[in-house]
Amino acid sequence: MKRRVLAILASGLVALGMGLPAWAHHSFSAAYDLNNPVTVKGVISQVRLQNPHSWFVLDVKDANGKVEQWAFEAGTPSGMIRNGYKPGVIKQGVEVTIKGFRARDLSQNRGMLRELITADGQVYGMFGPQEGPAK
Repeated sequence: MKRRVLAILASGLVALGMGLPAWAHHSFSAAYDLNNPVTVKGVISQVRLQNPHSWFVLDVKDANGKVEQWAFEAGTPSGMIRNGYKPGVIKQGVEVTIKGFRARDLSQNRGMLRELITADGQVYGMFGPQEGPAK
């Protein structure tokens, strides 16, 4: 009887453990509206190359000159580095344009990065197989 209870308990723990990675990682389409593109021009205030996804944070002036902060989620740090990004390539204080997809929660100034374009015209793509520098 004890073996049967232990076997059921062990099976339950294994099933729970297998589900945790899927629960912890979200789908981009769950958080971002791929039918709602957004283009934002601003100054980089923060670049976070950290797992599970990197982030680009911009200070953006609205129509009245008020600065709003926007955050764009990008690919994994290893994927970005493998495709040409290196820590420090996009630095704080640099003006960029980001094209992406707006967060489903419109109360947040957030998006999923599709392209990051530097002032000199360098384009970094992050959508689908185009992850990394592109010309």
